[in-house]
Amino acid sequence: MNKTVTNRSKTDVSDKVAEVFYSSLCAYVKILFDEVKVGLKLDYYSVYEKLKTMWVTVRHYRRNLICAQQCTEPAGDENYLASHTARVTIIALIIGAHIKLPNFRLIELGVAALLHDIGMLKLSPEIYLSGRALTAQERKSIHTHTIHSYKLLNPLSFPLAVRKGVLEHHERENGSGYPLNFTGDKISLYGKIIAIADSYTALSEKRLHKKAKDHYTGILELLKNEGKQYDNSSIRSLVYSLSIYPVGMYVLLSNGQKGQVVDVNPENPHYPIVEIRGVKLLIETSPYDIFIISPIANPEIKEGFAA
Repeated sequence: MNKTVTNRSKTDVSDKVAEVFYSSLCAYVKILFDEVKVGLKLDYYSVYEKLKTMWVTVRHYRRNLICAQQCTEPAGDENYLASHTARVTIIALIIGAHIKLPNFRLIELGVAALLHDIGMLKLSPEIYLSGRALTAQERKSIHTHTIHSYKLLNPLSFPLAVRKGVLEHHERENGSGYPLNFTGDKISLYGKIIAIADSYTALSEKRLHKKAKDHYTGILELLKNEGKQYDNSSIRSLVYSLSIYPVGMYVLLSNGQKGQVVDVNPENPHYPIVEIRGVKLLIETSPYDIFIISPIANPEIKEGFAA
């Protein structure tokens, strides 16, 4: 096991960059969606250029952004859609990078992720923000949002791959999804990746009708559906990019100490790198030495991690 002292000043600067970027991304999505709501047309090239700039930041601050978007409380109802979209876009880009998509395809994937729920703007917010059980008709209405998204992009200059990713992000490998009940071999790659990013993000978001699950539980739930609802390679890319215990999670270690996951182990997602609570020490967890016993959901554990 290797133990090293972390350079907190550098880490703190990177964390701040990630926090500012995540906040600005949410604001950008909110403005974009507001423009669509009042009838302004989307411009593919401006969105594409925005994603090119975004990808530079995601590539350099991947670890910090995972923590920033997972450690930040989801936005309230007014900004929920923008906040959710920003989180999905970051996760989708991280998955795409892990499977080594070329840059131009990563940018296309990012565009599709950014616009995957834009069809929700055609629905009443009372439906998708409802804190009550939806009626059968309301659920049917929710299921139309992917078609609305596709139709918004179809007459514009968005590539077919982007439009298909938007349309198919609720399709499932076993044919149980919507709107076309496609099975795995018919679902586009962007659709498969966004499905994982969207589902993982939704599991960890607190809504009026459900409690948020911790990110560890979210990962496990997706793994249970591996090969059933979700594409195997996309799930594995998510797990290897975030680890079983995602970056930002607080954990109990086998030596009794408490820590926070700060980076992944690219060789084994079960044994991420953990920063010990209250000290500037990194632990490379290992099955042969110090390992994680369990996640800690109690927010009080955050005390003592001050720089």
